[in-house]
Amino acid sequence: MTTRKLAVVSAGLSQPSSTRMLADRLAVATVGRLAEDGIETEVVTFELRDVAQDITNNLLTGFPSPKLDRVIEAVTGADGLIAVTPIFTTSYSGLFKSFFDIVDNRSLTDMPVLIGATAGTARHSLALDYAVRPMFTYLHAVVVPTSVYAASEDWGSGADTVKTLPDRIDRAAGELAAVMARSERSGQVRDPFALDSSFSPTGGFQAQ
Repeated sequence: MTTRKLAVVSAGLSQPSSTRMLADRLAVATVGRLAEDGIETEVVTFELRDVAQDITNNLLTGFPSPKLDRVIEAVTGADGLIAVTPIFTTSYSGLFKSFFDIVDNRSLTDMPVLIGATAGTARHSLALDYAVRPMFTYLHAVVVPTSVYAASEDWGSGADTVKTLPDRIDRAAGELAAVMARSERSGQVRDPFALDSSFSPTGGFQAQ
């Protein structure tokens, strides 16, 4: 059976966390969609609060701890990524942004990504499109069209005025699964210090 690796990053700070809850539901739905296509999924989930101090130290020193390095390696080596953040002051959390600030900006190139966010009110739902999506676009990731935002009322009623939360989760998961099914990132050995393919040992970089 074909296997794909799915990394899940949750930037929730509380426990239990609605951010982690949304991340888990997105992961379960994605695994289910991949299974329909005969693809087995290996899921690794990370709570950024568990490595918050390591992230801060990395920002100060420029070097990750062994624990943080394992998280970064698992995330950048996956075939797909689910990234969920709480919304603070109309944007992603500082912890969420700090983690992706320390990830090499080339390591997420062509990475299939599903983005999600949580907050107490539906008023901040556009933060996914004006803050989170542009960040991953800058990192050259492939962000699926449907993002999933969950306000407090979504957990209580399971519905909003447009689409129910389960429907949005299912649609986004289907989009991520479709892109991941074609991904072979986890089977590739990537050297961050490798020279560009246009480099010639005798003549520098060749014209493209």
